[in-house]
Amino acid sequence: VNAGSDIVLTNTFGGSRLRLKLHKLDDRVIEINREAARHARHVVDHLERRVLVAGSMGPTGELLAPLGALDPAEAADVFAEQATGLAEGGADLLWIETMSSMEEIEAAIDGCRSVSDLPIAVTLSFDTAGRTMMGVDGTTAGVRLRDLGVAAMGANCGNNLPDTEAALVQMVAVAGDIPVIAKANAGIPQWRGAELAYSGSPEVAGAHAHRVRTAGVSIIGGCCGNEPAHLACMRAVLDGTIPVPDVEFEPASAPADTGDGRRRRGGRRRS
Repeated sequence: VNAGSDIVLTNTFGGSRLRLKLHKLDDRVIEINREAARHARHVVDHLERRVLVAGSMGPTGELLAPLGALDPAEAADVFAEQATGLAEGGADLLWIETMSSMEEIEAAIDGCRSVSDLPIAVTLSFDTAGRTMMGVDGTTAGVRLRDLGVAAMGANCGNNLPDTEAALVQMVAVAGDIPVIAKANAGIPQWRGAELAYSGSPEVAGAHAHRVRTAGVSIIGGCCGNEPAHLACMRAVLDGTIPVPDVEFEPASAPADTGDGRRRRGGRRRS
């Protein structure tokens, strides 16, 4: 929040019972999610400006039937349980993220709505040549999420900024009045000695923020590898207090359709 964030996510990405079961904590789902939301709520309630608490909900880690063994009704119940804890802890909205399957997204939305009236945001990870792991592109996701009536939609995580941006362009084209979210990674994770670091600098994050806002994205933040310096640079660029950095983006993993029938490739991209 000191870097300028208007939305903070709870540390509950893996807070469902299917994830917590790996640590023998699946009997404490509501407690863990409630306390995480309360901690975030405590921080923002002491600020002089309004900052929203978003209850983070990641994928179950299981494939839904018929591709896998997880029944859609059970998946909905898994998300309902987590949403209950987040709502009790004071979350302002529920934030379903890093998704790849529309079937799991629909189960998550059904589960959340069965226990809460909180607004729901959904983001997917377009990390496989501009599509999700399950083959979903930005247009398909955007149309379905619009029809499901989510409060916001977008992309998070991903392998590179060009692929993520291409999916966002597709979403903006079909989202209508629904805000679109960009929450990309800070480059690519790389080992530097014994530490894992991300390749993207704060300046790259700032240039990306400018690019996606120009494309029609209205909720802009950072996912893996983004530190306070990245968020502060994004905020400064978006507020116009510093010029847009002139940076080089990593190449796209494959040509991506921009929505007008043309193909956009990676390479040097001026902002």
